[in-house]
Amino acid sequence: MLKITNLHAEIDGKEILKGLSLSVNAGEVHAIMGPNGAGKSTLGYVLGGRPGYEVTGGTVEFRATSVTPGQARGDEEGEWADLLSLAPHERAAAGLFLGFQYPVEIPGVSNVQFLREALNAQRKGRDEAPLSGGEFLKLAKAQAAGLGMDYEMLKRPVNVGFSGGEKKRNEMVQMGIIAPRLAILDETDSGLDIDALRAVGDGINRIMRAPDKAVILITHYQRLLDYVRPDFVHILSDGRIVKTGGPELALELEADGYAGVTA
Repeated sequence: MLKITNLHAEIDGKEILKGLSLSVNAGEVHAIMGPNGAGKSTLGYVLGGRPGYEVTGGTVEFRATSVTPGQARGDEEGEWADLLSLAPHERAAAGLFLGFQYPVEIPGVSNVQFLREALNAQRKGRDEAPLSGGEFLKLAKAQAAGLGMDYEMLKRPVNVGFSGGEKKRNEMVQMGIIAPRLAILDETDSGLDIDALRAVGDGINRIMRAPDKAVILITHYQRLLDYVRPDFVHILSDGRIVKTGGPELALELEADGYAGVTA
């Protein structure tokens, strides 16, 4: 689903990613772990197309839901897109979702309004018919209920006055409504108490654990991986993946830290 080959990227002239390669297949969950400054969030931002992050080398291919004409190649399983050539909104329409460590607040815009516009914009990009107001509300209520979130909160401005846990639950509701093929979740466990962590973990499993979907979890800690069991754990250090293993690698890091792995 995702093929990253020798990716180099910088911000403000400083190189952060220094030849990163990673392959993610449909149906898999990959955890990216590493010390502060290793390039974990930069990887997510580059894949999502955040402005200010310049790719200076390498390629990223993504098996897309839909792509801009002329930017894909076909094979027996679907279409591959040159992800780096797509604008951020085209990447979203192609099936990529980026969850932020610190979800932003949007005063004056209700969650319902924001999410319906976002979903229908993506559907338009895939030449799909927009959802009616009734169809969307039914979907939104179901996703909110699945996360244990009061539907009334979706009527409030996006994330305004929300606690850290409420913001993360709201982001999972967004992910459930958008229904991406690949979710890149940047420290989704940050700031969550035990109950919120369990709810978010259950939400990730419910929404994204499917044969045609995949997840990249960017995290510092094992605790989220107790709820969302990864197929692979990768250690990122100084802009490169330096070690890959199974779920046991995260437990090793929890016990021994990064020093022995990144040295």
